[in-house]
Amino acid sequence: MHKSGTADPAQPVDGDQPLTLDVLRRLVGNDWARLPGDTLVVLSRDTEGNLYSPSSTYAIGRYSPVYELTGEVYPLESELAADTELRALFPKVPADARAALVLYPLG
Repeated sequence: MHKSGTADPAQPVDGDQPLTLDVLRRLVGNDWARLPGDTLVVLSRDTEGNLYSPSSTYAIGRYSPVYELTGEVYPLESELAADTELRALFPKVPADARAALVLYPLG
């Protein structure tokens, strides 16, 4: 992860870990606090940096890996309990699904 507090692009570092909300809060609150408010948030389509898209929206859900660091996102238990159609779409959620903030690209 990039630690310099500048807007320079981060370079991959051996031992990088999945980004957690705690780390994201620290980065936004400290390292990136001086960046302008209109700084665009973009997502890469893949790990090689092929194609980027501005982030459009977000959701709160549960994530379960399928292949190493690629997986699926499932609704929260509270959403499933409140929505019959959603339960029909997601009849089985993997036991290892964990809470996740899901960012969606525009393109």
